Amino acid sequence: MAKPNKKGPTQTVDIYCAKCKAPLYKYRKGGKGALVKCFIERIVEDHTNTPCTCPQCGQVFARETLIRGTPAYKMVGGKVVMK
Repeated sequence: MAKPNKKGPTQTVDIYCAKCKAPLYKYRKGGKGALVKCFIERIVEDHTNTPCTCPQCGQVFARETLIRGTPAYKMVGGKVVMK
């Protein structure tokens, strides 16, 4: 399968914890759909101390995985909010 485009989209979205509204990432997202996964190479700003864990409330909001051979975070449904 093809790898995701390195440069990726130019539109960025802010990703927040759904529980405590703490900022998690600023991410270059393509398309209009729901946030299912975050490719690590597309994350512009990372506000987390440990991967996939909210820095404020400690909730685990994603799992590390490989998607099409590229490292990514697979989001757990309902744990993050995108603006």
